[in-house]
Amino acid sequence: MTASMAFLHHVAAFALVAALAVELVLIRGEIGAATARRLARADMILGISAGVLLAAGLLRVFYFEKGAAYYFHSAAFLAKLVLFALVAALSIYPTVKFISWRKGIDAASVPAVRRIIHLEMAGVVLIVLFAALMADGIGFLG
Repeated sequence: MTASMAFLHHVAAFALVAALAVELVLIRGEIGAATARRLARADMILGISAGVLLAAGLLRVFYFEKGAAYYFHSAAFLAKLVLFALVAALSIYPTVKFISWRKGIDAASVPAVRRIIHLEMAGVVLIVLFAALMADGIGFLG
């Protein structure tokens, strides 16, 4: 079961990155109705994969792997968790905009959405860095 949870966790992480990359590509160009629908679909996949990633990750922490006591004594794990929460919070604005664009695209909001998606991707890159540090035991607090 541990391998299954690890697999699910990794597949969800790759899906999240892929969906975010699709958003980055789509938001670069002119936003018409078709692009807005594609953005909303990519964002839905991003949200679902984030939920699966979080659920699988928490199951791994509390029921599989090394246990919660180990992970909550890791600065790298805590940084990963905080960054995940920040990226999730950042993703709210684009999601709201994508939903509102069903009624018509608000061109004035596109630059802000674009910046936020870039920040989300930067946050995801940092999460991967902290995952690698965590895997090497760097930042273990005791």
